[in-house]
Amino acid sequence: MVLTEFLIVTGLSGAGKSIVINALEDSGYYCVDNMPPMMILRFYRICMKSHDEEFDKVAVVTDIRGGEPFRTLITDLEVLKIQGKPFKVLFMNCSEEVLLNRFKETRRRHPLADEYGDSMEDAVQAEIKMLEPAYKMADYLIDTTELSPTQLKNRVKDMFGGEASEQMVVHIMSFGFKYGPNREADLLFDVRCFPNPYYVPELKHHTGLEACVREYVLKDEATCGFVAKLYDMIDYLLPLYKKEGKSQLVVAMGCTGGKHRSVTIAENLGAYLMAKGNKVVITHRDITK
Repeated sequence: MVLTEFLIVTGLSGAGKSIVINALEDSGYYCVDNMPPMMILRFYRICMKSHDEEFDKVAVVTDIRGGEPFRTLITDLEVLKIQGKPFKVLFMNCSEEVLLNRFKETRRRHPLADEYGDSMEDAVQAEIKMLEPAYKMADYLIDTTELSPTQLKNRVKDMFGGEASEQMVVHIMSFGFKYGPNREADLLFDVRCFPNPYYVPELKHHTGLEACVREYVLKDEATCGFVAKLYDMIDYLLPLYKKEGKSQLVVAMGCTGGKHRSVTIAENLGAYLMAKGNKVVITHRDITK
């Protein structure tokens, strides 16, 4: 066996890296948590030379716990890119407000707390700034602001489960604007302009995963016209994103509550793209709210 995927997981403290590494391990990756940044290149070379099938898919977590050497990691990774060495970077992001709440709830200390006089706000802001180069380099981005641990675990398994592949992942998400904007989207579509099943008593408590809601949403002439144009746009853009070397494309559909219209259209687009052989992940952020 040869190394087919080397995934570097990094991101903000409290954004869910521990959950991610556990999900990757469940998905067949050989995982190493909290690897010192200066060890990553050496470990990478070991994995490249190994013929042990245990090292065909590898994931390592590294972040500012690695201290000052983390700042040099980006330079090292740029060298790997120039040399054409295969690897991917997954960046875990989250809103500052939610991160602060998570640290308060768990009573954990932020890794930079000592440097900033135990000011959690200053530590989080400093980390965001410090990790900006890694954020810009990332092939995959997961924002956990609105995700539960179970949703995050399932997202990772959907994205990285199965055989390693260079095929771009199209991640289609539904969400409700009333619960906040989608922070991950490369392409975001507001579908609140279409008829809302919420105001139909017999449909109100159903979702876009059910036939009765899907039929109601998709029978509307305006909705059908939008879906047809959406297909054309995505068909046009996907080859361009793939040519650019993009690893993940996030397409978000937003309606008011994230239960009916956005879910229906997300499922519809996902089925369309899967039928054409694309690797697709579909998630519904707010369907249970």
